[in-house]
Amino acid sequence: MFYGLQMWWLDFKGTFYRCFIEDNRWQYLTKGLGNTLLITFFSLIIGVVLGVVVAIIRSSYDKTEKEMRPGFGKAILSIANFICKIYLTVIRGTPVVVQLLLGVFVIFMFMGDITVACIVFGVNSGAYVAEIVRSGIMSIDNGQFEAGRSLGFNYVQTMQHIVLPQAFKNVLPSLANEFIVLIKETSVAGYAGVIDLTKGGEIIRGRTFEAFMPLIAVAIIYLALVLFFTFLIGKLERRLRNSER
Repeated sequence: MFYGLQMWWLDFKGTFYRCFIEDNRWQYLTKGLGNTLLITFFSLIIGVVLGVVVAIIRSSYDKTEKEMRPGFGKAILSIANFICKIYLTVIRGTPVVVQLLLGVFVIFMFMGDITVACIVFGVNSGAYVAEIVRSGIMSIDNGQFEAGRSLGFNYVQTMQHIVLPQAFKNVLPSLANEFIVLIKETSVAGYAGVIDLTKGGEIIRGRTFEAFMPLIAVAIIYLALVLFFTFLIGKLERRLRNSER
């Protein structure tokens, strides 16, 4: 039994050396991790900005459609709402891998791979952020809008100073969870030629013909990232609950 454990340990050490130490192959994972976090960060920024704009348009249309008088303003809002509905339907109804391939080989051929990945994942995330923020806005009682009018605010000022701060506070944990989901979704960025964390593990596997150790390492790193950000989200949620007391 001791001899078997000794042989297993020697085999483990040899595999570990070939996968990570030899030719500094561990750098594929560190470079991939950096690209994964970079893509996630900028995709989240794009997604939040785009999602908030779409959510405001959609919720404004739902709340003011019956009250608005026919005219140029209502026509513009109706067209914008129609475009937003198409955007949500297409993005949420198609796989992110297909969107990524279209972005790389059809729409953004002149851009760098990482830039294209940030745009595609940002646009994809924006569709889900839009629904999260819209649900937060729609959950705010209409009395808040009436309170804004009583203070002399117009619709835009009421949305900016009264509704959106409350809505963001309600949906902030959901937005944080979208960030975690986005981290895992970027694992398909290798289709765009980006050396992300998953692609780094695949490169090691292709050069050493060892599948278990590099892929397990990738899975452990993703798990560590998710656990870390989940911990931060938990602290954020507790702080929000305490601030409401």
